[in-house]
Amino acid sequence: MSGETWVVLGASSAIARAFARIVAARGDSVILAGRDREDLEASAQDLRVRGAAQAEVLGFDALDTASHGEFARECGRRARGKLCVFLAFAAMPEQDAIDKDPSLAVHTINAGFTGAVSVLHCLAPMLEDQHGGRVIALGSVAGDRGRRKNYVYGAAKAGLQAYLQGLRARLFAAGATVTTVKPGFVDTAMTFGRPGLFLVAAPESIAAAALAAAEKGRDEIYAPFFWAFIMLIIKSIPERVMKKLNI
Repeated sequence: MSGETWVVLGASSAIARAFARIVAARGDSVILAGRDREDLEASAQDLRVRGAAQAEVLGFDALDTASHGEFARECGRRARGKLCVFLAFAAMPEQDAIDKDPSLAVHTINAGFTGAVSVLHCLAPMLEDQHGGRVIALGSVAGDRGRRKNYVYGAAKAGLQAYLQGLRARLFAAGATVTTVKPGFVDTAMTFGRPGLFLVAAPESIAAAALAAAEKGRDEIYAPFFWAFIMLIIKSIPERVMKKLNI
């Protein structure tokens, strides 16, 4: 048992579920946060069977930023030991749909960036006060380079990744770590059926890599690791060439 309580934000996602199972199996406490309370209650029961010291559910809506302060305080009241955070929510509409409906662009940014910044900023003082803890947040390889196929989603992730760099520096003085995980294509509900996917990873492998990286105090990882090399190539493409590519 590590004596940690993990607040899992966006707990209905495939990677979040896999992560919650991993930390539950080692005896940690888990607070599942999301909108579908019925679904999360079933997951909490499963986590108790798997060995979680405590498994609870809290309602959480990334878009309802006015509620994030009280949400964070409630997490603090329920936590046993060090409070840690796993952030795994985002919105990823098809880029073609976003281009036809600009309101989807706003929704994508609000869900994947604004909501994430809001809740992490509310939770950050607790990590400072406890002089430790971990934050793991799912970025994306999409945030490394603006591409025609997903530039709004990529913009949300790019903003989040820049924010996490600053948060990492802020919390470093308090002994807390912030790990950014940049997955490539993952077999989840958001990617199911999308064309052009390759080297698709299992959610369980991403979750395991994320926890291992956090335990080592890593600042940022690609998951699987080979995406670092793929993105190095993509980032090196000159803009005059990139704008001509349909990728």
